[in-house]
Amino acid sequence: MLIREDGSTVGTIGGGCTEADVWALAREAIERDSPIRRSFELSANTAEEEGLACGGIVEIFIEPLGRPTVHIFGAGHIARQLAPLVEMVGMKCVIVDDRPQFANSEHFPASSEIIVSDFEECLEKLMISPASFVVIVTRGHKYDHLVLSKTIKTTAGYIGLIGSKPKIARIYKLLRKEGVSQERLDEIHAPIGLDIGSRTPEEIAVSIAAELVAHRRKAFVTGKGRRLGKADQATIA
Repeated sequence: MLIREDGSTVGTIGGGCTEADVWALAREAIERDSPIRRSFELSANTAEEEGLACGGIVEIFIEPLGRPTVHIFGAGHIARQLAPLVEMVGMKCVIVDDRPQFANSEHFPASSEIIVSDFEECLEKLMISPASFVVIVTRGHKYDHLVLSKTIKTTAGYIGLIGSKPKIARIYKLLRKEGVSQERLDEIHAPIGLDIGSRTPEEIAVSIAAELVAHRRKAFVTGKGRRLGKADQATIA
């Protein structure tokens, strides 16, 4: 039986009270992002009510399907530190960059997928859904703007942009001229990362990974209230 995040189902395990209980447990498993095993004891009366031939013990295993995917645009210093952290917390990692000398298995030995592509065309090679996280840490203002202008039109559940506040303000000004609403811009996590006073690529990667986990676990709802401190991230992306 498949139980989707919106509560709709495909297939059945027999209907009745047990199925309703399993549906509720599946919602819990989705929320916790972890499997649940549970046993149900069916009396003769319960079995008859549910249309079963006999009673007994029914053991149910519920497992969430799929891992969230983090698309990291940019294969520089921060990306190299962030990728293993993303995978360590159980999320799939996709590295995207137009430079093969940076986007390669030598720099990202554990990454699930590496895509070498122009940023202008890379979205054609990606599957971005509401379960996707977008992390924009390219090598400069031009490419950050380009990637954000494209990913902001997708259904990605999370989009984060690295950079100083002045840099982000300039990019937002350009996007507003291109027709992006302020409401949509308010949904972007920028500057990306929890405010832990991070300065080095390693520290910034930790702050970003922490924010991804917080978003995944619904530890906060809005994209506001977390900032990286005084470091100008753009200079080390």
